[in-house]
Amino acid sequence: MPLHLRLATVAVVLSISWATAAADLRRPITLPGCPDKCGNISIPYPFGTKDGCYFDDTFSVTCNLSTTPPATLNDLLTLRGIGYYFGDQANPIGTRTNRSWWTVDLINVDVTRGEARVSMPFSSDCSLNESYHELNLNDMSLNFSTTFLFSATQNVLVGVGQSVRARVFGDMARNNYSAACNSLFDTPAVAQDGLCKGLGCCQAELAPGLVGIMPSMYYQSNSMWKTFPCTYSMVVDRSWYNFSLQDLYGYKVLDKRFPGGAPVVLDWAIRNGSCPAEGKPLPMACRSGNSLCVNATNGYGYLCKCKDGFDGNPYIPDGCQDIDECALRQEKPELRDSYPCNGICKNLIGGYDCNCKFGMKRDSNGTCTPVFPIPAMLLFEEKRKTKEFFIKNGGPILEKVNNIKIFKKDELKAIIEPCNVIGKGGFGEVYKGLLDNQLVAIKKSINVDRSQEKQFANEIIIQSRVIHKNIVKLIGCCLEVDVPMLVYEFVPQGSLHDILHNQSNNVSLSLGTRLNIAAGAAEGLSYMHSKTSTTILHGDIKPGNILLDDNFDPKISDFGISRLIAIDKSHTKCVIGDMCYMDPIYLQSGLLTKKSDVYSFGVVLLELLSRQKAAFGEDRTLVKAFLDCYREDKQVLELFDKEILADKDIGVLHKLAMLIVECLELNVDRRPEMTDVAERLHSLKRSHKN
Repeated sequence: MPLHLRLATVAVVLSISWATAAADLRRPITLPGCPDKCGNISIPYPFGTKDGCYFDDTFSVTCNLSTTPPATLNDLLTLRGIGYYFGDQANPIGTRTNRSWWTVDLINVDVTRGEARVSMPFSSDCSLNESYHELNLNDMSLNFSTTFLFSATQNVLVGVGQSVRARVFGDMARNNYSAACNSLFDTPAVAQDGLCKGLGCCQAELAPGLVGIMPSMYYQSNSMWKTFPCTYSMVVDRSWYNFSLQDLYGYKVLDKRFPGGAPVVLDWAIRNGSCPAEGKPLPMACRSGNSLCVNATNGYGYLCKCKDGFDGNPYIPDGCQDIDECALRQEKPELRDSYPCNGICKNLIGGYDCNCKFGMKRDSNGTCTPVFPIPAMLLFEEKRKTKEFFIKNGGPILEKVNNIKIFKKDELKAIIEPCNVIGKGGFGEVYKGLLDNQLVAIKKSINVDRSQEKQFANEIIIQSRVIHKNIVKLIGCCLEVDVPMLVYEFVPQGSLHDILHNQSNNVSLSLGTRLNIAAGAAEGLSYMHSKTSTTILHGDIKPGNILLDDNFDPKISDFGISRLIAIDKSHTKCVIGDMCYMDPIYLQSGLLTKKSDVYSFGVVLLELLSRQKAAFGEDRTLVKAFLDCYREDKQVLELFDKEILADKDIGVLHKLAMLIVECLELNVDRRPEMTDVAERLHSLKRSHKN
C-alpha cells in the first residue's frame, strides 16, 4: 500500500461536547481495557483500535504510531490521480499518467453529533506555461463501508482561483451526481478575504446520501498563469476554510499551507436498525442509563444521545454523566446563554436551580426582581463591569509602569463625542481633544482580537518605551472599557497620504520638504529595527501611517500590526498589511523581516517623489512603471512630480531613484538596511540644502 497521507494542521479535539470536555476530562470514552487514544487522536466507542473494542468491523480504526498521523479508518480509500492537459486547445482533453489508492486519515470523532472528520488532498490545476496544465485529482469512496455517508449539511464544494469552474462528481445509491460553482475576476482588488461568493472563491451545496466524491475543475486556458498559476477544488468542512487572497498567488499554495489536505465530515450511525417505539427498550448500542435513541438524518439507522442535563458517551455503560451547569458558567462564559441564571446557581442531578442574588427577591412568577431601587442596582453593576474590564485588560500590571498613564473612563468622556471625530474606518474612530492641557488623539477600536487579549499589556509596555522624535508617542490608555482606548500625542497636519492626494487642498511640497519627510521616516524605522533592545518590525509602512507635524516632520504611527519579534520567530500565520505597499516576498512566504519594511519604504519614497498613488494588481502599476523605465534606461525622472524637477536637483533625484530601486529589489539580501537608507537620505538632505 502507498505511503500514508500526511494530516493537515487541524486541531484534534475529543468532540463529545463542550460540557464533557470542560466538566471532567477523566471521564471514560471507551470500554474498560480498551485504548482511548491513537497518538493524540481520541478514539471513543463505538470506534476502537483492537478486537472487542469497537461496535462492529465498520467502526474499526487502524493505529500505527510509526506514521503521522497515526490513525486511519478501515474500508475507506482515496484514489489519487496525476495528469495533464493543454489549455490552448479548442476542446482540452485530460490525460492521467498515474493512479494509486491511499488510505484515509482520521482527524477526530464527534460522538454527540455522529460525525467523523477525515483528511482529503486538494484537487488542483496548475499552469506551468501558457499551454501546459498539471492536474492532481482525488476521489474518495465510501462504497466499502456501510457506516459512513458524506455530510451534506457540514460539507460544501469550494473552488479557489482567479478563474475557476469547480465541480464535484459523486455517487449516491448507484445514481450519478454532480454540482459546480464558478469564480472569476479581472482585478484582485474586487476579491475580499473571508468572502467566498464568486470572486476568487466560490462554493456550492451538496446533496445528501453521497458515498463517493471526486472534486475537479473544468479544463480551460489561463492567460494570467504567471500571477495566478493554480486553481483548486475541494469538498471540505464548511467551517474550516476561510478564503484568503494569498491562496491565489504562487504554485500549489494550498498544498503548502495545508500539507495533509482539507477536513471532510462523514456522518455515521448504527446502520443495523432504527429507534424503537416510545416506551420500548433502547437498542443494544445505547448502553448508558441516561441515554436515548434518535433516528439518523442522513441515511438509514440511529444514533444514541445523552438525555437533557447529562453529557458524555451514551454508547458505554454509565457514559452519560450529570452536567454541572454552574461550574460551566464559571469556566466557560460563552456558555452562560445556554445555562441562563441571573441569580445564584446551584447544580442538581440532571439540571440546576437559580436562586436570587442579594438585593433581589423572587416574585409570584418565579422571576428575581430588585429589592433596592433600580438606579442603585445599575450603579453597582456598572462599577462591577468597570473593575472586570480593568483587570481583563492588564490594569494590575500596567498601573505599575512608570511611563504610561492609566486614564479613567470619565476623564475621556468629554472627548469621546461625535463632534470630536477626526478619523474613521474599519478599525474604529479617532477623536481629538485637550487632556491635561495637551492636545491628544484617542483611538477607540470597535473590536479586539480575543486571541491577543492576554498580550495587550505587553504590547502597551513595548509601545510606551519606544520614544523617538519620528515615532508617534503613546501617552496612556483607558482600561475600564471592553476594548481599551489608546491616547497618543496629537500630530496636527494629518497623514502623508492626505497631504499627497487631497485634491481639495493641494499642499505644495518642495524637494527639501520631501527629503525631510523621507529622512525622518527612515530614521524612525531605523530606530525600531536597530536601536531598541529587541527588533521591532512595523509590517504596514504606508503614507497613511506616516503623520506630519506643523514643520512637516514625520512621525510613524499605527503599531496595530507591529509585533515585538525575535529574529528566529518572524513567520506570521497570515499575511497582514496594505497590499499596495507589501513586499512580494512577504506576500508569498509569510516571513516578515526588516527587509519587508525596507521594500514598503521604497514604495512610499516613490509615491512621495511622484505624488502618484501606488496600486496593487497584476502589474503593480506605479512600481512596475518605475522599474521598467529604470531597467530600460528610459527617462525615469519623468515619473516624478514636476514640482521638484529643477535642473539643479537632477543629481539628487537620480540618487533617490537609485535608492528606490535598491529598496524594491526582489532579492531581499540585496536590499539595504534601514540604517543605511536613513544615512543616505540625511546626506542627500544636507547636500540639497548646501
